[in-house]
Amino acid sequence: QVQLVESGGGLVQPGGSLKLSCSHSGRTFSWSSIGWFRQAPGKEREFVAGIRWNSGSTWYADSVKGRFTISKDNAKNTVYLQMNNLKPEDTAVYYCAATNRLINLRVPGAYDYWGQGTQVTVSS
Repeated sequence: QVQLVESGGGLVQPGGSLKLSCSHSGRTFSWSSIGWFRQAPGKEREFVAGIRWNSGSTWYADSVKGRFTISKDNAKNTVYLQMNNLKPEDTAVYYCAATNRLINLRVPGAYDYWGQGTQVTVSS
């Protein structure tokens, strides 16, 4: 029904920056809750950042707080994840998730839709 598409991943040196984007294709979909998650090889998927579309309220994992910023553009109907001061530990596949319900943004199972993922590699 609804397809999420992420973009912006790539290879960057430690201390560098990347900006990820997430958009959806649903003609009747109005997202309420959006989250960014990541999964490194051999690790479980973990919460990175989340945002409520209407209010703009944001939440962050402790590991990225102060370095990452989640934001939205109402006109473009797009959610972003600005990642600064990247560390090798940030290397993972990053996923965008969304739902049109108010949920606990930190819980993966609460989301209805997921993107295909985009690879972020931080290495010198």
